[in-house]
Amino acid sequence: MTGNNSFTVDSVMTNRYIELDGLVTVYDALQEMKQKDVNVVIIAKRDPSDEYGVVVLSDIAKKVLAKDRSPKRVNIYEIMSKPVISIHPKMKVKYCAQLFLQFGISIAPVLDNGEIIGVVSYRALVLRGLLEMSHD
Repeated sequence: MTGNNSFTVDSVMTNRYIELDGLVTVYDALQEMKQKDVNVVIIAKRDPSDEYGVVVLSDIAKKVLAKDRSPKRVNIYEIMSKPVISIHPKMKVKYCAQLFLQFGISIAPVLDNGEIIGVVSYRALVLRGLLEMSHD
C-alpha cells in the first residue's frame, strides 16, 4: 500500500449506534435499532467500575432467532458481549484491523477518556480507511 498510512480510527469511526440499558428486551432494542437505522447497541455501564457491552444483529440472530427464543422475553444483557475490546481514537487503522483479526471481532467501541465517542467496524476500516489511504 503506497498511500498515506497515518489514517487513524477517529477519521473512520461512526456514530451510528445506540446506547441502551442492559435490561431492555431484545424486542425493544430491535424496535429502536430499526427506528434509528443502526446495527450496533452499546450496553451502558451500570456504575463507574463496570464495563461496556455490545450487541450486534448477528448476536440476535445466533442467540435469539436460531435458538427460537422470544425477543420479548430476552434482555439484551443476556446476549451481549462483555467486556468489549475498545479502540483508542488515535490508533492507526491498520493496527485496528490487525487487532480485529487477532481477536476475531468485527466491531468495537471507540473510547476517549473512558467515554464512547463512536464505533469502528471492518466496514469503516475498509470503505473509509483503505480507500482513503489508497487515494493519492
